[in-house]
Amino acid sequence: MTDLQACITIGVCVLGTMLTRFLPFILFPENKETPEFIRYLGTVLPYAVIGLLVIYCLKDVNVFGSSHGLPELIAIVFIVFIHRWKKNVLLSIAGGTLLYMVLVQYIFVW
Repeated sequence: MTDLQACITIGVCVLGTMLTRFLPFILFPENKETPEFIRYLGTVLPYAVIGLLVIYCLKDVNVFGSSHGLPELIAIVFIVFIHRWKKNVLLSIAGGTLLYMVLVQYIFVW
């Protein structure tokens, strides 16, 4: 890649990033009412994204394999418990990830 191509690539990446950051503020200024559909998407999309992430993370779990999906099930129950108890998303994610990694690295080693 030549220097000119590298500069063009970096410029396009910067413009794309700036566009995605500034476009909502341009389309929906503070002094204008936000459209009802956009507010609706703001309330339902976070739950939809979390649902998609859960499905994506569990799509390759083999319940007929050697661990029978137990590390995943234990981690999910732990995440639900921690989230209900502390109501902290980052703590739930970090704790569940840490527990899952400990389970698959040290406990469910076949």
